[in-house]
Amino acid sequence: MADALDTIFKAYDIRGLYPEEIDEAVARRVGNAFVRFTAASTVVVGHDMRESSIPLSAAFIDGATLAGADVMDIGLASTDLLYFASARFDAPGAMFTASHNPSQYNGIKLCRAKAAPVGEATGLAQIKEAVAAGLLERSEEVGSVERHDLLEEFGEHVRSFVDLKALRPLKVIADTANGMGGLVVPAVFSTTPIDLTVLFAELDGSFPNHPADPIQPENLVALQKAVVESGADVGLAFDGDADRVFLVDDQGAAVSGSTTTAIVAKGILDRCEPGEKVVHNLICSKAVPEVIRELGGIPVRSRVGHSFIKQVMAETGAVFGGEHSAHYYFRDNWRADSGSIAAMMVLEQLSLHQTPLSTLRLPYERYAQSGEINSEVTDPALVIERIAAEFSDAAQDRLDGLTVEMDDWWFNLRSSNTEPLLRLNLEASDRATCDAHTQSLLALIRES
Repeated sequence: MADALDTIFKAYDIRGLYPEEIDEAVARRVGNAFVRFTAASTVVVGHDMRESSIPLSAAFIDGATLAGADVMDIGLASTDLLYFASARFDAPGAMFTASHNPSQYNGIKLCRAKAAPVGEATGLAQIKEAVAAGLLERSEEVGSVERHDLLEEFGEHVRSFVDLKALRPLKVIADTANGMGGLVVPAVFSTTPIDLTVLFAELDGSFPNHPADPIQPENLVALQKAVVESGADVGLAFDGDADRVFLVDDQGAAVSGSTTTAIVAKGILDRCEPGEKVVHNLICSKAVPEVIRELGGIPVRSRVGHSFIKQVMAETGAVFGGEHSAHYYFRDNWRADSGSIAAMMVLEQLSLHQTPLSTLRLPYERYAQSGEINSEVTDPALVIERIAAEFSDAAQDRLDGLTVEMDDWWFNLRSSNTEPLLRLNLEASDRATCDAHTQSLLALIRES
């Protein structure tokens, strides 16, 4: 049991193949252990459109009610809708989803009340220990289960982040990849002037059109084509549980998570007094902290990952946080991430500036980036030390892996949490410099 749990308990969530690695027995024990860990009288549960999400969430609910907790079952939901429900009921939550992973996977994202994160260092390790023990706690009184539909309330919440009167009738195409965006996105935009078309809106956990992983360029092709052919103002690509969103501009070009972070930061900081803090992870473009300062904000650098971003936001009182991977966090959303809120705020910026996204993006794109490049290595830690020695004369820090700063370029090299991989992100003053240093650095990494 312990070895199997080592496979599925990750740094930020529980995830694995169904039913080989995660099944109803595991979900039931997790539900039971989660109630014990949180001492919650009520737990909120939601699930995505995967076939296995129904039996897994039912087993979790069984385990939670055995431990004496009442369950608010919100049914089909995006992860940001689950976070909203956790705040709405002031209760811990469990979302059954494998996000962007293929159909044979499933998993559980857990949070405390008001969407506070539960990761390896904030409870997941203790829950894993309880699950490994294999005992189900049985309360004298079994909890009850109530169904709740919060979709309309969630839509109102998302729309509250923008001035609805400022929105223009922009033509928007959303590719929801048969994921939960097919349910949530139309509801969010329902009372706005936005002219919305949804690609692959049918909820289908087998992902018959393409994987729900918009960080991969090949999964943006259908959206890019649709935007160009229809003359749309913007394309929105959501992942499977719709907590992330990637942008495609009016020319069909993909927009990086760093650029989107800067655009959303402008929308937020324009409403604030000077001095508000904005968190960005350390692989975001250097343009992001530059823009934040120019707008009167204070940039705060963070490790990669939602639990670190949320922790830094809580410690600093930051109004917003963005990651290059297209997770966007909002203080007024209980520091939780939401693809829908980020999308709405970008549309507000397009409306206010009355300029196409292909033009709006330009002031925020000041450098050339490599994108994240993975290299499989036997000993990631050893390779990082060898690369550090190669650049011993340069400025370095170890906030998350190794970051090296040169005069006109920089790079970050960090290990995967789950695989023997090193992830390289490099940025330079121009494309030729970026490409040259990327190739030479990859050669060093792979030789090592």
